[in-house]
Amino acid sequence: MRRRTVTSGGLDEVLDTLAPAPSAAREEASAPPAARERERQDLRTEFEFELPRGYVDDEGQVHRQGSMRLATARDELRPQIDLRVKENPAYLSVVLLSQVITRLGAITDVHAGVVERMYATDVAFLQDFYRRINSEGHTHAAVTCPLCHGSFEVDLSGGRLGES
Repeated sequence: MRRRTVTSGGLDEVLDTLAPAPSAAREEASAPPAARERERQDLRTEFEFELPRGYVDDEGQVHRQGSMRLATARDELRPQIDLRVKENPAYLSVVLLSQVITRLGAITDVHAGVVERMYATDVAFLQDFYRRINSEGHTHAAVTCPLCHGSFEVDLSGGRLGES
């Protein structure tokens, strides 16, 4: 078996060669327009969240609300060739989160440096949020009250005060 070395510049070329065949695109295009529209409406690709503590920027402003998009295969492959991840595998989540967070308060350019400066509580929240939306497809979690032992569901995106 021949081994192929991939550099960061070559990743796009490799991923493009793995793209679906044109026949799959033709099949999708031949589906009735109503069915395609319904699929588009059913698939949610961006999810709002509220950080437990909030990111404090250089001016001292706290950013708590944000949004995260669904990850693609490319998002999960890119960190594997990142030199920072190769030197320290724990850095993988920082790189991955920086790729899928689309907005954090007024910040639209969320890069690894932003995620590095977040509180550990917020990074742990974002890692769990990422796992939920990418594996389960929703932000709801079943919980049990420690006092009354009642079971109920909460939305982890933190829509109202006191929720997170």
